[in-house]
Amino acid sequence: MATRLDDIPAVPHLKPEQKECPMSITAERKLALVKEYATKSGDTGSPEVQVAILSERIAGLTDHFKTHVNDNHSRRGLLKLVSQRRSLLDFLKSKDEARYQKLIDKLGIRR
Repeated sequence: MATRLDDIPAVPHLKPEQKECPMSITAERKLALVKEYATKSGDTGSPEVQVAILSERIAGLTDHFKTHVNDNHSRRGLLKLVSQRRSLLDFLKSKDEARYQKLIDKLGIRR
């Protein structure tokens, strides 16, 4: 007997130890981060906001790799995000060390 498309589940089955973890952040979460880390009204491009958004994405990808160990394509993207965040932090440190220190303390980033 042939399998009909109605018989195929739409959601892939997860193993009991796996949980659904999104690799990207939602628009609502991004707006919340912008509001929290903005230096002034309407600020979306300051290093603080960019680093906060990158940190959220990095945390999501790190959680993703706990269940998907062999996902090397996404791991490359994670390394690019970490490098981009490091560059922004280095820029901020060279411009204003007090803002840099405040940001890494608030985000809980080592270094």
